[in-house]
Amino acid sequence: EPDVTIVSGLKDMVVFEGDDVTFRCQVSHENARDVEWKLQDVALQNNEMNEISVEKGKIHILTLRKVTEQDIGTIAFRVGPHTSTA
Repeated sequence: EPDVTIVSGLKDMVVFEGDDVTFRCQVSHENARDVEWKLQDVALQNNEMNEISVEKGKIHILTLRKVTEQDIGTIAFRVGPHTSTA
């Protein structure tokens, strides 16, 4: 299996309480396994508040819905040994 790397990392975002925010991270290969999103070191699951998806096989997307003050912190995307944060 090829070593998947991060081609385009996360960008810092500023949003207002109650708004949605979307983070994108592009990886080098499609169908990457061992992928994880975290907020403040807590692993995120796909649910009504966190939408996790993949576009064109390589662009991993996290949308946080209706953010609150508790959502302030570091977002991390990890694929294998590679990490990007914002």
